Amino acid sequence: MAIPIVLFIVMGVVMLSRGNVGDAVAQRILHGAAPDGRLETEVDLLRGEVEALRQELVEAQERLDFTERLLARAPETPHA
Repeated sequence: MAIPIVLFIVMGVVMLSRGNVGDAVAQRILHGAAPDGRLETEVDLLRGEVEALRQELVEAQERLDFTERLLARAPETPHA
């Protein structure tokens, strides 16, 4: 009884693998997933945000350096 079911499943897999579905699966295995337009758009947006954050970080570091130089030059006044 189980032999006809297994045979039917095997025949179905063989037929699918020889058709368009099998070709698509083989291409995906060989070349990886096809690029998704939405995914690429999201990645581009995230890259833009990362670049903006890097620029903000550079500006904050410059301000910190400037403040450190001012504090280093300021004469120390004793507290009375």
